[in-house]
Amino acid sequence: MVQGIIDRFEGKIAVVEINGGMKDFPTSALPKKAKVGDMLIIEDNTITLSKEGTEKLRKEIDDLMDELFED
Repeated sequence: MVQGIIDRFEGKIAVVEINGGMKDFPTSALPKKAKVGDMLIIEDNTITLSKEGTEKLRKEIDDLMDELFED
């Protein structure tokens, strides 16, 4: 099992960050509701969304933004 984060979409390609590197996947291989910032679980030939992982990442980003912009 490998985890990745959707970095961006380029046409019909999703660029996914995996272990600090980037890998391209056809958007047709991703779940239909996948969007930038979502965490993916890649296992064999199956790609699924990790709701828990995505929520954790978003919370970490929100916390960092709060620290950055504290008065």
